[in-house]
Amino acid sequence: MNLDTLDLNILLPAFLAGLLVLATHVPLGQQVLKRGIVFIDLAVAQIAALGVISADFMGWEPQGWAVQIAALSAALLGALLLTWMEKRWPEVQEALIGVIFVLAASAGILLLANNPHGGEHLKDLLAGQILWVSLNQLIPVMLLTVMILGLWFGLKERLGRAGFYILFALAVTASVQLVGIYLVFSSLIIPALAVRNWQESRKLTGGYLIGAIAYISGLALSAIFDLPSGAVIVWCLAVTGVLINLIISLLKAIKSKNMGD
Repeated sequence: MNLDTLDLNILLPAFLAGLLVLATHVPLGQQVLKRGIVFIDLAVAQIAALGVISADFMGWEPQGWAVQIAALSAALLGALLLTWMEKRWPEVQEALIGVIFVLAASAGILLLANNPHGGEHLKDLLAGQILWVSLNQLIPVMLLTVMILGLWFGLKERLGRAGFYILFALAVTASVQLVGIYLVFSSLIIPALAVRNWQESRKLTGGYLIGAIAYISGLALSAIFDLPSGAVIVWCLAVTGVLINLIISLLKAIKSKNMGD
């Protein structure tokens, strides 16, 4: 344990990155859960990652605009493909999402097969490198987040299936390069699962609260114990969701008992 590792110059940009991911993923995750297409996030994130890997395979500059365009193009094409499949084969949509995920993941492995740093690159895309996020990286993501949230909350009822998938692809493309596939999926699904039985008016606030607590505690714990941040935050998301629901259940039980007395 080392408390000296709690350096705000490193942890603050990482926490802000987590908040930006949560900003779009909490509302989108609740919609994903409602639609019953839970693994869409994994599929689109993996397709976006395949775009990044493809750009690297072609020798394009990491973090350059070409890589961003490749990732976004791949994610948008994946989103459009999923939209078409949902219309064409709605009864097997979840299975098809799984197949798309496996194909994209396998293609990424094949492209990295002869890359001496392929294993490290793949690990970064899966688990992320949130502690190495800089404030400069967050500016374009923040602008994109504002645009996505504006469209989502302003035009939610008029977006339709295609609009939802396109916004989803935009959010995931930005997020996967900041925090990795595992955290993208967890930020989308775990808060949504944790508040699924809450009152509708409290779901959004509850999801954001659970996510924020998990990110700040996960980053602190990973720094103190020198553990991979992404993996710790994933566990903190799950534990925070369970604990908050247990506390609420306990408070309700105490209140019911007092009223009974």
